[in-house]
Amino acid sequence: MIKAIFRHLIVSVLRWEAILVLRRYRPKIVAVTGSVGKTSAKDAIALTLRTIGVVRESPKSYNSEIGVPLTILGVPSAWHNPINWSKNILHGLRLILFRTSYPEWLVLEVGADRVGDIQSLGRWLKPDVAILTNLPAVPVHVEYFPSPEALFAEKASLLSSVKKGGTVIINEDDERVRTTVDKLISQKKLTGRKIIRIGWDKSSDIRVGSEHLSQNETNKPNGLVCKIDYEGHTIPLRLTQLYGSHQLYAILAGFAVGLVAGGPILPVTQALETYTPPPGRGRLIEGIKGTWILDDSYNASPAAMGAALETLKNFPGGGRRIAILGDMLELGTYTIDAHREIGKLVAKICELIITVGVRAKFIADGARESAFEPKKLLHFDNPTEAGKALDKLLTLGDIVLVKGSQAGRLERVVEEIMLHPEQKESLLARQETVWKNK
Repeated sequence: MIKAIFRHLIVSVLRWEAILVLRRYRPKIVAVTGSVGKTSAKDAIALTLRTIGVVRESPKSYNSEIGVPLTILGVPSAWHNPINWSKNILHGLRLILFRTSYPEWLVLEVGADRVGDIQSLGRWLKPDVAILTNLPAVPVHVEYFPSPEALFAEKASLLSSVKKGGTVIINEDDERVRTTVDKLISQKKLTGRKIIRIGWDKSSDIRVGSEHLSQNETNKPNGLVCKIDYEGHTIPLRLTQLYGSHQLYAILAGFAVGLVAGGPILPVTQALETYTPPPGRGRLIEGIKGTWILDDSYNASPAAMGAALETLKNFPGGGRRIAILGDMLELGTYTIDAHREIGKLVAKICELIITVGVRAKFIADGARESAFEPKKLLHFDNPTEAGKALDKLLTLGDIVLVKGSQAGRLERVVEEIMLHPEQKESLLARQETVWKNK
């Protein structure tokens, strides 16, 4: 009870400080929401905006009612430390009372855990640009909403909070995004905002014209090569740190915001070519015994799991496809069916499947239903055990996908099988002390 009261008080104070800071400094605000791809899009957007001005983006996934104000104030979470929370509040007061340097652009990730989260935030945030990335059929956090449609409406409410004269950027390939946005248009909630559509679809304003995964002379995967088409122009891009087609949505979002902000095309594209996904979000890491690891261990949802498996399927090389898959959380009544469907999908792609966690057992059930060979289907209760077992099973050329929700801590699997574990601090997710102690 006391903790809840303290948290409510902290959130209220930080929110009001954030509002006053925005009024004082008037930065341009880009807000990113959706059920998949928010952090990647946010990072790509920040890259392009740095070609024209000073930028601050949400650290990691600071996308909640407390994370957004913390980003605006430029302070970290104090977790359970009252003294550090007091320091954060004092820092906010100094920003309000004494004018100092402040970013010209804020790139904010915006999430929703409960009904009303984004609507409440949008009322005072009023972004200049908002991006809606993806609305999958079974979205994460759906267990806290009466239906997926209610969650879609909550996410889309960010778009109608955009300032008049601002810009809305949407994923044109996503049918639920299109339907949701068309509804807002018919309700005249997007009147006065420019709408930019991105994707592969031919109706997109900014679209991927072509893409393929390249290799170097030693057959090492060398990232995606693609072309972006817009307004009659074709822009080639070489993205050496990206390996999945789904990752190009982040690049399209960054490109679109760069254009909206007035950035010159050459610096914008050059910035995007330096893009590296955050730890645990599709990074390629060298594994032991001449193997490769697709480290997607930061988080998971059915749509993101499916996209990662598609990347594994299309990965170059003749080695075995191996998937280490953990629980997908916050799916509510969809939990069992969603995991089983992933099991059926992975059974078509992989030669070895390892599941980790209570819910992930349903992935194994789905694989069995698809007649996957039982002796090539293993289950473990914790990630360290899974990693140690896999260490003994790997052979030259294997390609390993590691993916699961945060609580599953599957970065510990990657740590067990990566060739250079001494680099884990910079390569893996959740390497901070607060996470290591959990």
